Amino acid sequence: MAKVDASVMEIDENSNGNRINPKFSINVLLLLKSAQMQHGLRHRDYTRYRRYCTARLRRLYKSLKFTHGRGKFTRKAINESTVTEVRFLHVVLYMAERAWSHAMEKRQLPDGPNARQRIYLLGRLRKAVKWATLFAQLCAVKGDSRTSLEAEAYASYMKGTLLFEQDKNWETALVNFKNARAVYEELGKYGSVENQVLCRERVEELEPSIRYCLHKVGKSSLQTSEFLDIGEMDGPALDLFRAKLETVMAEERSQQAASMTEFYWLGHKFPISNSKTRVSILKAQELEKDLHGPVTDSLPSEKRLAMFDKLFSAYHDARSCIRNDLVAAGNAENVKDDLNGLDKAVSAVLGQRTIERNQLLVAIAKSKFTKNRDDKSEKITKPEELVRLYDLLIQNATDLSDLVSSGRDRKPEEVAFVEELALKVLVFRAERCFFLAKSYSSAGKRAEAYALFCHAHSLTDTAVQKLQFANNPDEALIKDLRALSYNCRSNSCIEHATGIMEEEKIPERLSKGVSTISLTGQQKKEEKFLLDMLDIYESAVGEANSKAHPRIERFPPPFQSVPCNPIILDNVFSSIEFPSLENKMKKDKKGLFGRLWG
Repeated sequence: MAKVDASVMEIDENSNGNRINPKFSINVLLLLKSAQMQHGLRHRDYTRYRRYCTARLRRLYKSLKFTHGRGKFTRKAINESTVTEVRFLHVVLYMAERAWSHAMEKRQLPDGPNARQRIYLLGRLRKAVKWATLFAQLCAVKGDSRTSLEAEAYASYMKGTLLFEQDKNWETALVNFKNARAVYEELGKYGSVENQVLCRERVEELEPSIRYCLHKVGKSSLQTSEFLDIGEMDGPALDLFRAKLETVMAEERSQQAASMTEFYWLGHKFPISNSKTRVSILKAQELEKDLHGPVTDSLPSEKRLAMFDKLFSAYHDARSCIRNDLVAAGNAENVKDDLNGLDKAVSAVLGQRTIERNQLLVAIAKSKFTKNRDDKSEKITKPEELVRLYDLLIQNATDLSDLVSSGRDRKPEEVAFVEELALKVLVFRAERCFFLAKSYSSAGKRAEAYALFCHAHSLTDTAVQKLQFANNPDEALIKDLRALSYNCRSNSCIEHATGIMEEEKIPERLSKGVSTISLTGQQKKEEKFLLDMLDIYESAVGEANSKAHPRIERFPPPFQSVPCNPIILDNVFSSIEFPSLENKMKKDKKGLFGRLWG
């Protein structure tokens, strides 16, 4: 922020060099955008940005020696006579930013602000309007023409934001937003390229709020549901618009849910009595329409995954409401049967969407798997990751089949659905087997890879035959399976040939390895190490751009021949004649008869 502050704190002096009427220059949009992106708003962390504004104000007060005294707090007023430096204008600007970020922090609460928090939120927005208006007044007197224009646009945006949150005076809010847009459109034609880009981004952020105000005053033919596409844009100026839009959509869902009394699934009709359950199911059905719409294929994968997450959240909310009703139902068997059937139907739909989401993940992984291996800009998918995804798909399809088959009296729609799931499981198994074979092939296990490719080819042919005899065969899926069958066949031939070639080369590699065995551990290419050539000036570190390690000393050190201890063989021992020792041996004493007969 030091560079930004230094760049925007320029002072225009008159031609005589005196400082009687200084004109300060602040690039308001650049200053705020840089502060917001560096301190939390890149991730919509308004708490962090509010704390930054507080710390920034503390530093400004201290550097300006504009503290409010010790003991009792008495705020010093900032007026035209007080503004002798550009930093006084920064104080007023950051006061407005702190109040605005505090209001937005309350707006981002998980369950939304309650009545008391909403009163506090509006109070902080009024405070932000007050400081923004003061900032525009001071810049009109103390700032140059560009700074004054930017300050007016900033104040108009704050006034429009307050009226937007209050849900009243839509005409006045529209005028303020249009004034801000007109200023930024004009400023976007001049200045540096960075400033022009920021002004255009600001105009794009203001456009949804203007269109919503036009819709409220009856000057636009757009429906409320069409604003959802506008709300997908990014930017701190759109967070309030998104929150307001979600509130309006929730109200419309509540009105539509009043007419929704039943949930249809595979020929069954389940009554819905709980209003919260109806609202959650209606929200999920709206998201399903967006997911299966004609424009969905052009959306990036990240947005489609985010839509799936919202869909899962809506269905989970519906299941939670249903199970709470089951607990409260008590011994009412008819009510419990209806609720159990509704819970089963919602769980089955949730399982279907889970399979669709995992299929999208497989499509993303496949696109990365087939990329050029030399392209290191993006991570390449390993075959093991695809094997794991197909394991999930097989498990999801099996669980869904078990759930649908759990009833006693099954309708023809349920039987057909279970058969369709069995075909999907067969296709998933063929795909999984193919990528498992790829995994063994990359590990150099030719025999295992060949066997798996042959098995995948067999599974693929079986799946193609079953799909052709189905009631509504999917031609695109059959075409993909035939391509997979061809790949399995070609890869099995490649693995077979590669395995034979490697078998033929084994004796050659063995003989070559035996011929190069050395007790000293030296390679054919003699490497020079630093400790071996201390008396020669030659680098052992390697080139700067190479990945070679410095050659200081061999590690582990090579084997060296060392002298063994001498072997002593005692061959003289058997030919030595030792002297007789009988005269030195102790004689035994004999008794009386022994002496007589001795």
